[in-house]
Amino acid sequence: MTVNTPEFAPRLDPFLRAQLPSLTGPMRLQAIGGGQSNPTFFVDFDNRRLVLRKKPEGDVLPSAHAVDREYRVMRALARTALPVPVPPTVLYHAGSEVVGTPFYVMDRVEGRVFADNALPGLAPTERRAIYLAMAETLAQLHRVDWRAAGLADFGRQGPFFQRQLRRWTQQWALSKTRENPAIDQLIAWLGAHMPDDDTTTLAHGDFKLNNLMFHPTEPRVVAVLDWELSTLGHPLADVAFNTVPWRTLPTEFGGIRGLDLTALGIPSEQEYLAHYQCAIGGGALPAPFHWAFAFMRWAVIFEGIAARAQRGNAVADNAAEVGALSVAMAQRGLEALHTPAFPS
Repeated sequence: MTVNTPEFAPRLDPFLRAQLPSLTGPMRLQAIGGGQSNPTFFVDFDNRRLVLRKKPEGDVLPSAHAVDREYRVMRALARTALPVPVPPTVLYHAGSEVVGTPFYVMDRVEGRVFADNALPGLAPTERRAIYLAMAETLAQLHRVDWRAAGLADFGRQGPFFQRQLRRWTQQWALSKTRENPAIDQLIAWLGAHMPDDDTTTLAHGDFKLNNLMFHPTEPRVVAVLDWELSTLGHPLADVAFNTVPWRTLPTEFGGIRGLDLTALGIPSEQEYLAHYQCAIGGGALPAPFHWAFAFMRWAVIFEGIAARAQRGNAVADNAAEVGALSVAMAQRGLEALHTPAFPS
C-alpha cells in the first residue's frame, strides 16, 4: 500500500479480497485529485485495476453525493440496447464500516481525461473530433429508452425545471456563505419564466468534457463518468450545462470564450448544437431560460464547494478558490437572459 494511504486501507483490503477472491498481489491505493465531489481512488492489484468512489465524510447536503444512484444508473446503461459507454461496475456497499461511508467499486477503464477545454497539445482536427464525439455521446444518452433500462423510477416525469428550481433554491439556502444578489435574481426570473415543455429523458446532470474518458489514441468516448446528479429530466438542461464553456472565460473554470476557436479546431457553439441536434434526430435547442438555469446551478454548486471548504470536508485543495466562482457564474446567468446565441 502507498505512502499517505487512507486510514481505511487495512479494512478495505480484506473486504475486497473476500468479495473478489481472484485478486492477487498487494493492494495499491491512490487518491484521484481534481474533483470537487465524491472522493475517488485507484485500487490496484497485480491482476486487476479498480476504481473506488465514496460518499464524502461529514455533513453533506440532502440528496447530494448519491453514490448508490451512480452505481445503479451505470449498471443499467451497460445493459441497454443502445449502450452509453460507462465503466463496468463491480460492487456497491451501503455500510460505513469499511471506508467510513457508502461506496462502490468499478473496473478501471484506460483512456484520456482532458482537464482543459482548450485541449492543448492536440491537433485542430483531433480537437474538433473530440468535441463532436462529446455531442454524439450526449445525444446517445438522451436517446436511451429509460423504461426498458429499468429506470422508470429513477426520477419523476413532468415539470422537471419546477422541481429542480425548488431543489437548487433549497441548496442555495443551505450552502450560502455570503450574499449573492445575482443568484437571487436568477432564481426569481426562472420561477417566472418556466417553459411548458415536459420532455423526459435520462439526464446526466454534469455532462462536461472532463467527465468523459476518451480512447488512449482515438477521439472516441470510452466512458462517461460522475453520474452523481443523473436523473430523469429534461435533455435541454444537459445541453445548456454542457455548452457553458462557450459562454465563460478561461479564468471562469476553464471556459473557451475569447479563444480563437477556428484556429484551435473547436466547433462554434452553433455548430456544436447543430451536431447534437442531428445526432439525436431533431428537436428543440436551448433558449435563454436553459442557459440561465445552467448558470444558476453552477453558481449554487460553487457556493456549495465554498461551504464544504468552510466545514473542512471539501475534496479538492482549491475548494475555497473555486467557491468564489459562484459570483462570476451568477453574473453569466444574468447575461444569458438576453443572449439566445453565443456572444460574439
